[in-house]
Amino acid sequence: SARLSPAPLPEAAEPLAPMEPPPQSNTLMGLPIVAIESILSFLSYDETSQLRLVCKRMDLVCQRMLNQGFLKVERYHNLCQKQVKAQLPRRESERRNHSLARHADILAAVETRLSLLNMTFMKYVDSNLCCFIPGKVIDEIYRVLRYVNSTRAPQRAHEVLQELRDISSMAMEYFDEKIVPILKRKMPGSDVSGRLIGTAPVLSEVPGPSAALTTMQLFSKQSPSRQEVTKLQQQVKANGTGLTALKREISELRVKVQEQQKQLQDQDQKLLEQTQIIGEQNARLAELERKLREVMESTVGNSSGSGSNEQSPRKRRKAVDSTDCPRKSKRLRNRK
Repeated sequence: SARLSPAPLPEAAEPLAPMEPPPQSNTLMGLPIVAIESILSFLSYDETSQLRLVCKRMDLVCQRMLNQGFLKVERYHNLCQKQVKAQLPRRESERRNHSLARHADILAAVETRLSLLNMTFMKYVDSNLCCFIPGKVIDEIYRVLRYVNSTRAPQRAHEVLQELRDISSMAMEYFDEKIVPILKRKMPGSDVSGRLIGTAPVLSEVPGPSAALTTMQLFSKQSPSRQEVTKLQQQVKANGTGLTALKREISELRVKVQEQQKQLQDQDQKLLEQTQIIGEQNARLAELERKLREVMESTVGNSSGSGSNEQSPRKRRKAVDSTDCPRKSKRLRNRK
């Protein structure tokens, strides 16, 4: 019985020590950011947005990936739209009956969604106050664009874009209602507006209509309505597009001016070459004229000398004939 009974534990036995956590260099967060991004690139943007809750370092990496994802999907949409527009005819009456008409309608609707998302989120993203939060919207945009590229006869635009419109509108409404008020406090200049709004009740305590009027004016100036904010955003976007168009025109004009200057330089060089050729030809013509004069003078001199030489043998012949005439006559007489 003593052998079968288990040995009692000693009273002073210490509990097992817990396992020490591995060093930081062996964890996922110990890897460089490039390695973490390459690992997270195998996940969807929705899953990436959910991983922001892990830790601060993961939050920073996920924010960067979400912002880059929105910019990448914009570039991908622009590429798809250019490819479709290049295949469409120029006349709109012919576009309606074309096989790519639905593709163009879907891409145009996606463009409006991207512009709305850009107006809603990118103002705060550029100010480093937040990131592009709805990763599921990016996944849905990619799904629509891939569907458009891979299908020859897609469904109608409202059927394809129903999910995208729902989740994007929900994301924008939640962002405007819940997150924008918190971000406005973090924006520069929010302290001044907070102080002014804090002093408003003091003015309202003073009786009289003028005090109430001043407080209402103060509130109206410091807290603009949502419509005014959207109008301002639209104006800013329109001004931005106008500036980009002007910059593009200026760059094109600079290129044209450079081309014209190059053409002028080429023409000046050609003029110099032609003037040199003309000078050489004039010199050759002068030499030819001089040689012609010499030839003419030599021909005139030869003609005059030959005339004098021709006259002398004729005179000689006449003289010989005159001397021979009496001899002939004497011979004739003798024969008779």
